[in-house]
This record gives sequence, C-alpha cells and structure tokens, in this order.
Amino acid sequence: MKTDAHEPIVSTSSTNDPAAAGTQPSGGLTRRDFMKAAAVTAAGVGILGAPAVVRGQGPGPIKFGLLEDRSGNFAIFGLNKWHGTQLALKEINEGWTLDGGVQGPGGPGVHAKVAPKPPTENIKATVDAGGPPSRDDVVWTESAEYLVKSGEQGVLGRKIELIAPDPQSDNTQFQALARRLILDEKVDVIMAGFASAEREAIRPIMDQNKMLYFYNNQYEGGVADKNTFCTGAVPEQQIVPVMQYMIKNFGPRIYTLAADYNFGQLSAAWTRAMAPLLNAEVIGEEFIPLSVSQFSSSIAKIQQAKPSWLMMYITGQNHSNFYPQANAAGLQFPMGSSINIAQGYEHRRFAPPALNRFHVTASYMEEIPTPRNRLFVKRWRTMFPDEPYMAMEGHSAYVATHLYAKAVRLAGTTDKATVIKALESGIGVEAPAGWVAMDPATHHLSQYIRLARCDAKHDITFMTEWPHIEPWWTRRLGVNLVRTPEYKQYIPDEDPFFKMFQKKKT
Repeated sequence: MKTDAHEPIVSTSSTNDPAAAGTQPSGGLTRRDFMKAAAVTAAGVGILGAPAVVRGQGPGPIKFGLLEDRSGNFAIFGLNKWHGTQLALKEINEGWTLDGGVQGPGGPGVHAKVAPKPPTENIKATVDAGGPPSRDDVVWTESAEYLVKSGEQGVLGRKIELIAPDPQSDNTQFQALARRLILDEKVDVIMAGFASAEREAIRPIMDQNKMLYFYNNQYEGGVADKNTFCTGAVPEQQIVPVMQYMIKNFGPRIYTLAADYNFGQLSAAWTRAMAPLLNAEVIGEEFIPLSVSQFSSSIAKIQQAKPSWLMMYITGQNHSNFYPQANAAGLQFPMGSSINIAQGYEHRRFAPPALNRFHVTASYMEEIPTPRNRLFVKRWRTMFPDEPYMAMEGHSAYVATHLYAKAVRLAGTTDKATVIKALESGIGVEAPAGWVAMDPATHHLSQYIRLARCDAKHDITFMTEWPHIEPWWTRRLGVNLVRTPEYKQYIPDEDPFFKMFQKKKT
C-alpha cells in the first residue's frame, strides 16, 4: 500500500501559551557561545571553517523525515511516536522550546513531610497517596514548566515540515522509504524505527549518505555510529537496575522469554552477562519468533522450571497475548522487563490481574505523578484526545524532536555535520520525565529512570528512581565518537569484563 509522503503539522501559527509556559528566554548555551567554542577546533575538524556553511539557509521549510510504523505488527508503538513528534513540531513551529542547554538539571533540595510509601497511580487518578505525611526528609523539586519561549516561530526563521510515509512494520519498506526521503525529498534529518531490526535495516543507508539519524527507542544498546543519535534507554539504564531489584526482592533464579531478533537476543545476552555479577543464574531461556501468539508450550516450560522470576523481552502485538494466557494458566511468578507496560501498555489493554507483579524500568510512563508530567499529559491529550496511552517511546520521540531543533538553532544551520557538532556539545533538556543530556562520546542520552510495579488492579506504583543514569557501557569499551568516528554495534560478548567475570564463576 502506498501512502502519502507529506503529512505536515496541522498548525504553524502562534497560539495562546501552552498552560502558561512562561516568557523567559531559552536557557543554556547560546549560539554565540557554541560558535566561539567550535571555532577553536574548526582547524582540526574542518567543519566550521567556512562562513557560508554557518549562515547559508536554503529557501523553504526545514524538511523533517519520519519513518514510524502506523500499520502492521508494530503500529501500536509507532503511532505513539508519530504523535509525540507531531506535538513537538507544533510547539517548535509556534515558538516554544524545551528549557535546557549544557547546564544540567535545576531545582532546590528542600526539607518536607513525606509519606511512608510511594503513591499508586493509574492514568486517571491517584489511587493511594502512600499514607499521611509522617516524617521529614530531603526531597528534590523541579519546575513544573518545561517549555520556554524560543524567540522565533520554527527554527532559524524557517518552519519545520514533517514528511512521514508509513513503513508498515516492514524492513524492506523502511529501506525504500529511507532512500526516498534522502534522495528525492532531500530531508535534513530522519527519525525512524521501532524494532532494532528496522534500525539496522536502514542504518547503513544513513551512513552511506551521511544522513543525520535519530533512533528514538529503548533498545539493546551498543550502537556506536557518528551519524546516529539514540534517545531511548539502554541496558545499563534499564536491565541492570531491574535485575538488581528483582534478585534482591524475589531471588536469583531467572527465566528469560525474549523475542527472536537482535533486540531480544542481545537483551538476553545482557541478562546472562550480568547474572553472575549479581550472584544469580539464568536457569531457562526461550526466543520467540515475532509471529507467535500462542504460548502454551512456553508456559508449561516455565511452570516446570520454577524460577524465582521471569525476565520478559517479548514485544509486538502478537507477543502481548502471553500475559492473558499466562494468567489463565495460573502462572504467578513475578516478572521484570525493560519494555512491557511502558511501551505497549499491556496493563491498560488486558483485564486485571494479567500483569500483576510486573516490574519495569522505564524512562517514561503516563502515570508519573509529578506536576511537570501532568502538564505534559494535558498538552498531549489536548492534541490527541483519543490516545489510548502515552508510552515511553512517544516521550523519546517528543524529546528528540525538540533536541534536534535546539541543536539546529545552536549550530545556526541545518548542515548535518555542523548539527552533529552541536549535538556533541554536551546539550541537555528539561524533558517531561526529568532532565536528560546527550553524551558526546556515545551519542546516547542520560536518562531519568523509574522502576514501576503493576499490582493486581493494574495500578502503578513507582518503587524507586534513578534521576541520572549515564550511558556508560560503550565508553568502557573505548568508544568516543567525537575523537574517533565509528559505524558499528557492540555486543556484550565483546566486553572483556563480562568474559573475565564469567570465567571466574565457571
């Protein structure tokens, strides 16, 4: 099926302020500061030497290419990312930007009365406030408002035009449409892909054409690519924390159920690598093809193995059928994950208690009980009132779109090499979930991570938080894309530290 290539933002005119977003100027590093700093290294890197590169802007809008699945197996995720991108572009074209720069998160630590337990939430209300405030403690506060005036509508005097054909959850379509966006549409940036297989199908095309590419998805980690920026969470930000929590609270015997493609395989490899470091063991492991929707055999194997808990890396609409089937079969083991419920909102789609005792480490969930997030939810649902759930990857797409606009404004041009230099400046933003920053060396975001537990009524409690986890793993392997461009993906088996530790345990 052929889709219309052009799907522009609905409105580009100035509107009333989005819930009193304020009129203060955009914070952080200015373009003048960036140009001064970049000029110091211009002779060495040959990027900013020519004034025409910095000042030259072609006529017409900035062309923004988007490839997210709006049909097929991954549409449930792609539609949310498509909406997040549209909301961000609407705000940018109307003169708003995320607060931020190179400075880091702001807000005071204050003494306050705190409740004895975390609050429990669903997407409609606070179910349990955690009990009456009972003791004094130091708490972190952040501004509820994350948007500030940019000083212009659009970027550099140009509106941003969204060009977003539907790749239909098909890797071949991704490749064909990526070439079309680059060669025919001549877009300035591409944001694309839910599944890691989709990303890897098009990343060589991006590199061949030196296309600036954002992958806005939680994934298995390891991509080190000069042209690619990854804004979703990675294993050191999700898998390691959830494993620590689950082992401490439920025990050391792990059974992994994973999708049978690179995301599931490499996430399972992370679990195997980390288990001995955490005094645990993987006692069973299955890889499920994406087409599978019946799980009676897997459920029987899990019941026989009697693990302490399950590590879940299944994904897509077919795989989500595991949860009601497992519940019907009486499977009661606790579950941990880096994806489910935060991505595919299974706790909203299936009747309770199918997701009871489910735990996920997430960079975003709609239930986050902060004033900032409630403001974000209000703005999103004003534009998309029928959204079934605001998921983790929609937030990543929203943040990435604002981050790109901020980098273009900082660079003073849409020239891809210069924008990459701006993205490598240490830039960060006040995202709805909390402060995030782009690591120059790895091209991955630091993340504000929360561990969410789903109860028998499918309400959510955030058990613990990590306000700033850096993407440290590929740095440990020596990756520094500022100094040495690379174009590959590392895997856990290449990490000598993991190998060394596993040898000691055998």
